[in-house]
Amino acid sequence: MYRLDPRYAPAPQAVLHTGWQAVASQLPDGPAVVAIEGPPSVDWSLLGHRLERELTGRGTPVTLLDMRSHYARPAHVRSRTERPADADDPYFRRLADNPLDDLFEILPVSAPPKEGLLLVYGPGAALVDHDLLWYADVPKRYAEAAVGAGEPGANLGLPGEKPDFRRLFYIDWPMLDQHRDSLVHRLDAWLDMQSPDHPAWIDGAGLRATYAALARKPVRTRPYFNSTPWGGHWAQRELGFNPDARNTALGYELIAPEAGILIGTGPQAQAEVPFQLMCVLEPDNVLGAQVHARFGTSFPIRFDYLDTVGGGSLSVHCHPKESYMRERFGWDYTQHETYYLTRGSTDTKVFLGLREDADVDAFRKEVERAVTDGVPMDPEDHVLAFPAEQGQLFMIPAGTPHASGAGNLVLEISATPYLYSLRFYDWLRPGADGNPRPLPYEHGFANLETGRRGDAVARDLVQEPRTLREGTGWREEVIGGLAEMFYEVRRFVLDDEAEAADDTQGRFHILNVVDGEGVTVHTAAGDRHELAYAETLTVPAAVGPYTLRATGGGPVRVVKASVR
Repeated sequence: MYRLDPRYAPAPQAVLHTGWQAVASQLPDGPAVVAIEGPPSVDWSLLGHRLERELTGRGTPVTLLDMRSHYARPAHVRSRTERPADADDPYFRRLADNPLDDLFEILPVSAPPKEGLLLVYGPGAALVDHDLLWYADVPKRYAEAAVGAGEPGANLGLPGEKPDFRRLFYIDWPMLDQHRDSLVHRLDAWLDMQSPDHPAWIDGAGLRATYAALARKPVRTRPYFNSTPWGGHWAQRELGFNPDARNTALGYELIAPEAGILIGTGPQAQAEVPFQLMCVLEPDNVLGAQVHARFGTSFPIRFDYLDTVGGGSLSVHCHPKESYMRERFGWDYTQHETYYLTRGSTDTKVFLGLREDADVDAFRKEVERAVTDGVPMDPEDHVLAFPAEQGQLFMIPAGTPHASGAGNLVLEISATPYLYSLRFYDWLRPGADGNPRPLPYEHGFANLETGRRGDAVARDLVQEPRTLREGTGWREEVIGGLAEMFYEVRRFVLDDEAEAADDTQGRFHILNVVDGEGVTVHTAAGDRHELAYAETLTVPAAVGPYTLRATGGGPVRVVKASVR
């Protein structure tokens, strides 16, 4: 059965506490300066108040210093963090690489108190002199929800101002991630603030020991679905996600910049910690030495769901080509994608690639009329449509126009960049705010792949499975590979109770059960991990040899992705 909250035990030496009293008990009586770093999405006022109350209640004097009250003026923060070249682009920005110092004119003085504690908290707290360093956090989905709700102060360095998604995605998150990653080797503790009345605390050394252990065994990140105007309902009906939400559109199985790992012993004693920090602390064990050398600590492949079952078609869009992505947006690699049809039929569609007779100028004019005058268009006049047969993989190299039609469950097996959808047409559909959804079609036409058309699309991008190796009751097939894409997708087909051997050979694998009840993964080191239908599992490079054993009394299919 699909697990909504996969959880892993902390390392034996790790200390995990929950509740404010227990958290405060980990602070000394002083005199000392305690810095508590973290993103603006944390409820910092509550954190300061609750720690002050617990500490004064035990007789420890406390002085509070909120870093947010020391930000530079908003105009200065914007001038330092926003590139003039991006001013005319209403859709995207180049990824920021600013240090958090740019949020401040002058850092506050944090002289040690004569007695008790000086508690410095908020974004940038680690920049002041301190004796202890904690990191308080909530997953990025909380920040996205806060911006969507229009909560003032949700953007970094701009308290009281109306928030903006463009700033969140391309300025706040890159700055915060870079800062957090630089601190993880010396953190004294991690504080999960998802439950403001019941926070979870884990000591820094114990956190690093836990990451070190997890980096050598299969691990699954906590899944999450959000809602969009096109979303369907498969994940609500079949997996039990968000039953009260308007839909379950985009399923975050493993998107490394946002993924979290649950560490703990149960729902009331767990902390969610970023998957990305495991890549920072254990890059060779997680990624593998060659992948690490190529991509740094960026985990380069993502698995997510596009649920349009009972929903609508996605927008017709493409993604930036590599040079454009690097020079315009600041990513070192680009957003190649694939669609695996976990659920589909010959009656539903996948839009992919230009028709042989496509007239790009006519395509552009129809897009512009749809944007300016609200005139509907038929994408199939320009873009091919294929039957969305269950089990088919569609290759989508950068620049290729594409979309999933309504009625499908797509498993996206893609490069990690995920915030650059260059939309051409969105069916004149309003967004959640009732306004037309953004259509950055100028970016789209600047990246549109016009060389691969018609029969070449079907030949190159809709490939037939090729058996790579086989054994008793199983086979491994290549279902998608292109020289221009840095990763390959394969599929295991296993009969009931069949067992197939594999080996990471120094490069991580990602697995997902696309058909059948599931498999059990056994590693050479003796670790065992169950993987049920629709679940995604990371097999770190350090695992080496492992086996897949089919369970559940029927054939099982498991897709696998890895860097070529």
